[in-house]
Amino acid sequence: MDGQEVYVGVNVSKERLDVALRPSGEFFSEANDKRAVSRLLKRLMALNCTRLVVEATGGYETVMVAALCAAGLPVVVVNPRWVRDFAKGIGWLEKTDRIDAQLLALYAERAELKVQHLPDATTRQLRELCARRLDRLEMIDTERNRLEHTTSAVRREITSHINYLRKRLKRLERDIDRTVRGSELWWHKDQLMDSVPGVGPTRRACALAWLPELGQLNRGEAGKLVGVLPLPDDSGKTRGSRRIAGGRGPLRKVLFMATMGAMLHNPHLRAYYDHLRARGKQHKVALVATMRKLLLILNAIIKTDTPWSESCLKSL
Repeated sequence: MDGQEVYVGVNVSKERLDVALRPSGEFFSEANDKRAVSRLLKRLMALNCTRLVVEATGGYETVMVAALCAAGLPVVVVNPRWVRDFAKGIGWLEKTDRIDAQLLALYAERAELKVQHLPDATTRQLRELCARRLDRLEMIDTERNRLEHTTSAVRREITSHINYLRKRLKRLERDIDRTVRGSELWWHKDQLMDSVPGVGPTRRACALAWLPELGQLNRGEAGKLVGVLPLPDDSGKTRGSRRIAGGRGPLRKVLFMATMGAMLHNPHLRAYYDHLRARGKQHKVALVATMRKLLLILNAIIKTDTPWSESCLKSL
């Protein structure tokens, strides 16, 4: 295949990796374990791949993607929905593991995709801690809802479980804090974000974990990555409602809570929200706009290496 561009699609399951190549049409399978990934890596390195596409599968792809990225291969991890929409668009409705691998190879060949840089091990660790914290918060909310509607027979047991979960939550937050303090770069960025009133330590850590690009983005890129940029829905004379879509869901949840807290302690963000409401904007519209404003402030202070000041809000 010397001189020819090679596109690779890998369909990942718990037990197996199905690999398809284009334009040759070659197909082969490997087990989804470290030894098989090493064999796959040697085989792909010899092909000089142009692009390699993998669907995000909730973790089954992690070992393979880490190995391929470490070897410098051009890996792109994509949202499965994008691939299914692409398949529907070309009338490709069949679905097996082999067909999915071939579809991913075709998607790699035809779609304009940016090769991604895999977060390092420390960033992945911080991300896992932040994700687990969100899990704990959801568990506590679920148990509190049960407590509100339960009889006296199990109230003590539920209360005990809530107390246990709160203790584990505090331990997770200490682990998150130690992880941030352990990185000189993270700690510097954390201190810059700490200058913004109302943005707490765990929310700052989540921003570092889920948006490592913070400080390197323009206005549109930041909004799209988090999913707080209203997207147009116009056609001809029709003007549809702008809606947010996509983005990094866990970070959007954290940004929502950070914005609610910031509006209580940061009069400038509160004034921005109230100004939008006075102009007739609905609550959710004004809130999302304030979320985006806070995100742009955090991006700006890191980009300029300058702590928060009132001029930050005026310049955005």
